[in-house]
Amino acid sequence: MNPLNKIQQHGQSIWLDLLDRDIMNSGKLKNLIDNDDLRGLTSNPSIFEKAITGSSDYDKDIAEYSKKENDNSAIFFDLAITDIQQAADIFKPVFEKTNGGDGFVSLEVSPLLARDTEGTIKQARNLWKRVNRKNVMIKIPGTKEGLPAIRKCLSEGININVTLLFGLPRYREITEAFMSGLEDRLKAGESIENVASVASFFLSRIDVMVDPILKEKNANTLLGKVAIASAKKAYQIYLEMISSDRFKKLQEQGAQLQRVLWASTSAKDPNFSDVIYVENLIGKDTINTLPLETIDAFRDHGKVTDSLTEGIDEANKVMDDLKNLGINIDEITQKLEDEGIEKFNQAYDKLLKSIDNQKQK
Repeated sequence: MNPLNKIQQHGQSIWLDLLDRDIMNSGKLKNLIDNDDLRGLTSNPSIFEKAITGSSDYDKDIAEYSKKENDNSAIFFDLAITDIQQAADIFKPVFEKTNGGDGFVSLEVSPLLARDTEGTIKQARNLWKRVNRKNVMIKIPGTKEGLPAIRKCLSEGININVTLLFGLPRYREITEAFMSGLEDRLKAGESIENVASVASFFLSRIDVMVDPILKEKNANTLLGKVAIASAKKAYQIYLEMISSDRFKKLQEQGAQLQRVLWASTSAKDPNFSDVIYVENLIGKDTINTLPLETIDAFRDHGKVTDSLTEGIDEANKVMDDLKNLGINIDEITQKLEDEGIEKFNQAYDKLLKSIDNQKQK
């Protein structure tokens, strides 16, 4: 059996970390769904920047939209919403087959709003209404300012993908915002049965930042282990949440699980296995969102075991060793969050400039 098909039997869904018109129009996306049991798709400003600047597929629409709209950001979201709707329709059979458990497509609010609570809420509402698909999630960064926006949007029945998560303390705050949002919705007399959410941890960037520090300290035995250890500890927090009395009360009212999603899962270090962030993080009620090359690699030589709940003592030791070396992981994950926002802002600026250039033609 194809390892990508087998992974689903262990309770994990594979989503694609890519969206462009070619993959949809060529039938490649449907082929991945049919043959590899692909269960969903995520997008972000960097993905759209590559899609729009890397092909001529969007030129005609940009020219058309620019006749009635001068704002480049508005033109981008016109383009993005069209793509997201098409992708959501392709995944609709998956959504229906899994009774709303999978088949989701994610669209992110503007990265420029990462520190703006009210702006995020306003745009999330707008995008949710405009896309108008039950199997869409609106992505909101898990920043301090994003927490109240996540809670508010969930209380209004908007499906939320919490993105740009790096640190464990922040993840605990996310679980609080998630449960509070559902509780708010119940208090308002609304159903929580169809409100879906995931919490997306970015992994490879942790090792990219920590490993050079470890090399300086001659702690080579820890190389490539910190992100996986952090993810395993995050999953333990998730298990704590779903076994709590508070969440069980929500489940009795129809609450869905806020699954943990592993993102940034392509290995950046050529010394690591190209499936390191897949093989080591397979577990029940989780998602791994993979770029195409990692999907191809895992199909070719991936090994499937219930790895996420294995080696918890070792994961704890890795984090303890970091502390003993004087490395503050919480400071690092905060820096990664700040850098992640900046990288998405840069991609977004490049994207808007590309649209502007295209308008001039």
